[in-house]
Amino acid sequence: MARNKAQDKFTKTKNKVPNFVNTKKEDKFKLPMLNTTVTVLCIVIAAWFSYKGYLETRVNTPYDMEKLVTASGLDIPDRYWGTYRPGVYFGMKTRDPHSLVTGMMWYFPHLLLKGGGGLRHWCEQGDRLDRYAWMEHDGKTFGVQEIVDNSAILTTTFVKKPGGKHGGDWTARISVTSKNQVRDGEEISLLFYTAIEESTKGWIKANLGDENRLTGVEGNTQGLGSFTINLNVIQGNVEEHSFLATVAPGLHLLRETVLQNLRTAFHKESSKRHIVLAGEQIPLSSDGKKKDANFIVTQITGKIPFQIEVSYESGSFINRVEKLTGQNYERTLENQRKLFDKKFEEIFKLRSKGYTEDEIKFAKMTLSNMVGSIGYFYGNSQVQSQYTKGPVPYWKAPLYTAVPSRSFFPRGFLWDEGFHGLLISAWDLEIELDIINHWFDLMNVEGWIPREMILGSEALAKVPEEFVIQTNTNANPPTFFLTLRFILERNRKEILEKHYQFLDKLYPRLQTWFNWFNTTQTGDIASTYRWRGRDVATNRELNPKTLTSGLDDYPRASHPNVDERHVDLRCWIAFAADTMYQISELLNHSHNKYQETYQYLADNNLLNKLHWSPNTQSYADFGLHTDKVSLRRPTPPPRSHVQSSEMIRVVLEDPTLRYVDSSFGYVSLFPFILQIIDPESPQLGKVLQDLTNPNLLWTKYGLRSLAKTSPLYMKYNTEHDGPYWRGPIWMNLNYLTVRATYYYSNLEGPYQDKAKSIYQNLRQNLIQNIMKQYKKSGYVWENYGDTQGEGKGSHPFTGWTSLVLLLMAEIY
Repeated sequence: MARNKAQDKFTKTKNKVPNFVNTKKEDKFKLPMLNTTVTVLCIVIAAWFSYKGYLETRVNTPYDMEKLVTASGLDIPDRYWGTYRPGVYFGMKTRDPHSLVTGMMWYFPHLLLKGGGGLRHWCEQGDRLDRYAWMEHDGKTFGVQEIVDNSAILTTTFVKKPGGKHGGDWTARISVTSKNQVRDGEEISLLFYTAIEESTKGWIKANLGDENRLTGVEGNTQGLGSFTINLNVIQGNVEEHSFLATVAPGLHLLRETVLQNLRTAFHKESSKRHIVLAGEQIPLSSDGKKKDANFIVTQITGKIPFQIEVSYESGSFINRVEKLTGQNYERTLENQRKLFDKKFEEIFKLRSKGYTEDEIKFAKMTLSNMVGSIGYFYGNSQVQSQYTKGPVPYWKAPLYTAVPSRSFFPRGFLWDEGFHGLLISAWDLEIELDIINHWFDLMNVEGWIPREMILGSEALAKVPEEFVIQTNTNANPPTFFLTLRFILERNRKEILEKHYQFLDKLYPRLQTWFNWFNTTQTGDIASTYRWRGRDVATNRELNPKTLTSGLDDYPRASHPNVDERHVDLRCWIAFAADTMYQISELLNHSHNKYQETYQYLADNNLLNKLHWSPNTQSYADFGLHTDKVSLRRPTPPPRSHVQSSEMIRVVLEDPTLRYVDSSFGYVSLFPFILQIIDPESPQLGKVLQDLTNPNLLWTKYGLRSLAKTSPLYMKYNTEHDGPYWRGPIWMNLNYLTVRATYYYSNLEGPYQDKAKSIYQNLRQNLIQNIMKQYKKSGYVWENYGDTQGEGKGSHPFTGWTSLVLLLMAEIY
């Protein structure tokens, strides 16, 4: 009661106080409390935006540890210069972010078309060359390449010579002969160029002699210091000699720049008209001054047989006793070829295994075109995450990597590179370790590595726009664990003695990479995994592609959803865990969690419970699926004159959660090919039985990718997308299968003899067909037909198809 009276008195008094004074006791705290609330709210909002910004930047933030590539450029002089432009028929550059580049073009004057058709520069399938490949290449010091263009044979060779402070000298020869002298006397125009990118610190200049004829190029760059390049005709009759010094807008437009500067000129002595280059064509800058040339081309038109010699000499090579030209060049090249042959036999032992010289020549080509196609790229990819509004640039970085195909895929592919590493490490371990370091320096702070690395203008010019942006939810098979396991088993002593530090520095990144896979690609049920990146909304694809698995259009569940579980990804994670355990043991790290993870994922009872279909008695994916789907063209409205639109998918039956067991193929083999099945398991017996069934995968050319019994066997995925992993024979998965049969044939068990028989037959079928198709077509192919064994897809594809050499040598 007293409290109420006091309150009344207080209220009356308060009402006499002017409005702008607040003496109420509760209100004394109201403003501070309001300020506190606003402050907290501001902090929360600021924290949210800060966190959102943090999430946005994670996708293009590098992994926060010391870079693995600490020795680069001139730190590795024997690999400073190289044929690091795999997308051109011949070109040299250095392992610098902004390098001087050289290259070759050619054409036959009477075959040059008005639009530029017939001018060869980039490796293009549309050029329809009979064949081209490095026949010998050691990845470091020399190379011999043969290019057959109709009846003309172009041979490009090069040799490097160490010396000085800037990578030493090198000389290249380009010769043209003809098959059986059929085209002797025919004219050919050879073009050799020197170019620098806009961001290269330095200059190049054309040296001109009598009659304004180019005698060579000189220049100076930050990476090379001063240098000279001389070009001489050493065989053949010169019909015309011209040059071009100009400004090219980029390395991806050099061919176009040449075409814009070709002229027809009358030659007085021969009374003939020739196609010549326009000389000096330097545009003016905005202030009226001439720009500096960044592209200098020499064109020599001569009659077959014809040969030119290009010599690059470093200005810091002071004690040059003998130039790398003429007979000295020939002796040096011959010596390198002998060393190559000796090393090749020591490693692969093909002569001692009874192979013929033609077969050994083929084998040398598969290795040489692999290491000769190693490229050095620099730039930044375009990446995206769910937290970014659109694509953002990855950080600028170098990449030293092999490529799958010089014509179609002259860039780095993550899962391909793990297969490439098997052959490269068998040949030269230091090269492969360098490649691994470059790839793992491209890992971001999350532990993600983009599945395609498209660095620089030349690489970008070859990529369809839809494949440029890389999304950080999407994985790719972690095949570098294949390479690392292969290295540990073959080179354990060398790793411990010479490369222990490499493995120790790599290990934290491997942990982060493994953890990224093991957290971002998990399924809804424990121990299951699901590839991200499938399009759940598409109505154009018969079966939504799974590009992230590497098996593109291989049939999965018809209706992607969170219930999917992919058997191949589960096996990849198990294999990776086992490899991580082996590496941790070698480094004396106590990480039993990797061993435990492997044992858990390799538990055959659990594997069979989740992925063994009782219906077909085979391993399979699981998901929301129906086989009753087809592509149909929509029916146009009545009396409509508009042509029917593109075909769309029509679902004729409601999907149900089930095993995707109607699509027996490579995916079904993963527990076998990654050697997870117990050697005494009845499942192993059934897998081996299915392998030899010609109605499923077996052919006399290798294992087809999808069984003939599958409803999607050789079916188009859209109206325009032909079957890719739906029947053709692929070497990478066949190699793993041969490797697995070899493994099980050496383990005691009821299926040992069956595995041995399959090993011998499958290995022989693959080797014979790939060599036969090479002899027939001049190329090693991306994949092979399952009915005739013919080469299909892109060519030359001396990426993982060159694993045929490891089959020949029986190296697993």
